[in-house]
Amino acid sequence: MHIVLCTCCVDFASIRPILRVMDSTLDLTRRDGLPEALYALRADYPRDTWQDHKNFDGLVAFWLDRHLMFRRLSETLRQDAEALVDRNIEPRQMQARLSRFGGMLLQQLHGHHQIEDMHYFPKLVGVEARLSRGFEILDRDHHAMDGLLQRFADSANGVLQDKVEAGAYHTEVTGFEALLLRHLEDEEDLIVPILLKHGPQGIE
Repeated sequence: MHIVLCTCCVDFASIRPILRVMDSTLDLTRRDGLPEALYALRADYPRDTWQDHKNFDGLVAFWLDRHLMFRRLSETLRQDAEALVDRNIEPRQMQARLSRFGGMLLQQLHGHHQIEDMHYFPKLVGVEARLSRGFEILDRDHHAMDGLLQRFADSANGVLQDKVEAGAYHTEVTGFEALLLRHLEDEEDLIVPILLKHGPQGIE
């Protein structure tokens, strides 16, 4: 008997309102970054200076640590899928790891997005309204990620039930990881400079 990954019966499609029409080149599946105009603060707050900033500790450090967890989980899942394809891991061992780490990624990432959409994004738009288009893009990413999470869950469940081939699952998890990394990087480039500039006051 296999443990099945579960999305807790969440109807992803009903969670968020329909967004206004946006340039399709900004879709998560097509872009290689945000529009240059949305990097207005990045020049003043480059990545290699973030940890030394007085406003880094606390909210920024915690938020980036969550992102690091998502990166590590997705990397682990991809590497395990590669090992299964190459027959470098026993199927039952891989399934146990998939049930543990896949379930963790699904639940933690979905909850993280809900908190961002309902709490942080509205507050951040309030302090940097000129960057509101960036938050519309990130919110649309979350719509796309809902579908990707469901696809990943379906594929992972298939592996756990011996109904999906290793190669098909590997393709799915590799594509999922690439889009997740794109989203995380763009989100950090937009949000961290705002938090460093204004501090966490009124946002936490």
